[in-house]
Amino acid sequence: MHREPSSVFLINMMGGVDICPSVEIMTITSKLCLQGESSLTGTQVAHQLVVAIRQKCSPEEVINILKELPNSGENSDQEMSDSSFNPLKIDVFVQTLLNLGSKSFSHSFAAVSKFHLVFKALAESEEAQICILHNVFELWQNHQQMMVVIIDKLLKIQIVDCSAVATWIFSKEMTGNELNDAKEKFAKADSSSSDSEDEAAPKRKKPVTVVDKPTEEMVERMEEKLEAANVDQKRLFLIVFQRFIMILSEHLVRSDTDGRDPDTDWYRWTVGRLQQVFLMHHEQVQKYSGTLETLLFTSDLDSHILEVFHQFVALRA
Repeated sequence: MHREPSSVFLINMMGGVDICPSVEIMTITSKLCLQGESSLTGTQVAHQLVVAIRQKCSPEEVINILKELPNSGENSDQEMSDSSFNPLKIDVFVQTLLNLGSKSFSHSFAAVSKFHLVFKALAESEEAQICILHNVFELWQNHQQMMVVIIDKLLKIQIVDCSAVATWIFSKEMTGNELNDAKEKFAKADSSSSDSEDEAAPKRKKPVTVVDKPTEEMVERMEEKLEAANVDQKRLFLIVFQRFIMILSEHLVRSDTDGRDPDTDWYRWTVGRLQQVFLMHHEQVQKYSGTLETLLFTSDLDSHILEVFHQFVALRA
């Protein structure tokens, strides 16, 4: 199955999570009980949600139930419809819904699809989208494949943006020294499912249809979509390379300040991942090499990081 290039890139990038074979799901009640004063309200609303969802409630009914929750974010005087970021609403909704849909992939997909409207209402900012991703990670951090497919689903139905996923991947939650094994597992899991779909595709008999010549208006719309996709892709690469530079620079500065050797396992692994991004996506990255050199890989950057970019440019010369 063909997937949007930006989604493919993120699926290969994701996975700064150390995965264990066992599956242990923290319940919404135990999570909310750790949140201080809001725990009682959060738990009560979570229980209402469980009952309502099991009784086949509508997305609008879920939104009304979530209105009972106070806004623990900065804009506590705004309503959900005013694009306020309410982490408690997101915690309660995402944890409750995905717990109920945790029986299988199909159950999770059905739950996300049915309450797409609620997700869109809650995910109106990048900060809110990152909070959704955090909750998916928190719930499924011990089950790599489930986390992969749910986030891939959220990308495909445009609940979260590629830029939000890229920013989340490089958050401290995902880039700790102990969280270094899952990118390969994530890429392999997604590659395996994609290969299976591609192998099955030729077996399906497609009906023969006569395609009319596209109108000028249709061509213009397609060109606009292509231009928008190129802009999004460029922005995504800039975000990813900027984050790589930030975490590597912080490591080098901290090592210098503490008088430690910066050449750690984590450093070598991260530099290797940066090199892999250049090589795996060389055709796309080459188009933006001038912009990367002007904005990110500038002469004042640490020579260790800059060398990776120069090696890539030399290979493409």
